[in-house]
Amino acid sequence: MTICLDARTVHPHFPGVGRYTRNLARALPPLLDASERLLVLRDPRATPPLNQVGNWPGIDIALSPFTLRQQWVVPRLLRRHEVGVYHSPYYLMPFRPGVPAVVTIHDLIPLKYPRYFTVPQRWTYTVAIRLACRAARVIVAVSHTTARDIVSLAGVPAERIAVIPEAADPVFQPQPEAAVAEVRARLRVPAHYALSVGSNKPHKNLVRLVEAWRQMGAGALPLILAGPWDERFPAARRAAEACGDRVRFIGVVADTDLAALYSGALLVVCPSEYEGYGLPLIEAMACGAPVACANAASLAEVAADAALFFDPHDVRTIADAVAALRHDSARRAELAQRGRRRAMQRTWEDTARRTLDVYRRAADHRVGGPLGACDQIGRPAHSRQPR
Repeated sequence: MTICLDARTVHPHFPGVGRYTRNLARALPPLLDASERLLVLRDPRATPPLNQVGNWPGIDIALSPFTLRQQWVVPRLLRRHEVGVYHSPYYLMPFRPGVPAVVTIHDLIPLKYPRYFTVPQRWTYTVAIRLACRAARVIVAVSHTTARDIVSLAGVPAERIAVIPEAADPVFQPQPEAAVAEVRARLRVPAHYALSVGSNKPHKNLVRLVEAWRQMGAGALPLILAGPWDERFPAARRAAEACGDRVRFIGVVADTDLAALYSGALLVVCPSEYEGYGLPLIEAMACGAPVACANAASLAEVAADAALFFDPHDVRTIADAVAALRHDSARRAELAQRGRRRAMQRTWEDTARRTLDVYRRAADHRVGGPLGACDQIGRPAHSRQPR
């Protein structure tokens, strides 16, 4: 069986999906049996190119997932290469691929938070997500939270969904003090700081996070905000003006530098209202950082007992949780240990093994068991309470 993994999302435009795809492509080849091979569909224009993470047989196709032409060009390529199963890690895919297909759904943010999107954007997304779910024999959800959303918002039967959690990229592990000091000096980060990683999109909840820092006053720990900036949503930067140099945006950071920042942080804050999985959370825990985390969606599911939780909609509780963790070194050490242990339970080898089983089921016209029978990676988020 030839398995085609669509890796056109290994591209800076898709930071989370690209990281998922790249790590899956790395982990799959050693798990294949003698009758299986991996064929990677890649965009030669990607920077960095996919061949930097593996030298597998591939098909170069200079078509973005956003182009209409993929609807007939990709199926033709799949037939030409006698593909047995096609996996799209993104919902924009050929909706009649002509071969058994699997799609990974990472989140349903436009359906959960429609107020952040225009009517045409919501309509396009709704149509595309439904077409992707119809095209795929099996749908991979990266968390139980996302799986429940697929059932309730996209109308997909639970028995067609496989819940397969993600893991931290191998680069994210505790870094030596010398490496941390070098990155801090280069990026002008103080010796003691809190870190939050993510974009400034509204569901990331940076405005409330910054407001919590304003409420904590002049004695607050410096807050370093790392991640891409979307000019459509300037509210967080405006809110930060009242905090002076206590809040600083440093933009996108290379993974090796980010691992050092996680490792050196006194604490990491994950304030999102909603995440399909929450890679910064698992990355922080993998680096041994104590985490204060929103008790929302998949974050509580992924963190389990390895974070101090707060209500992401209540600025006061965010401030209280951060202050409590800052001044309790024993609690920080406990959570760092739990988080590291929790992160080590999630490996890309395990993710790839479960995904390979999905490929085989899809090719054999079989689907997974009901949602409740899937491997449990944590209690549902709604069962978590702030603490």
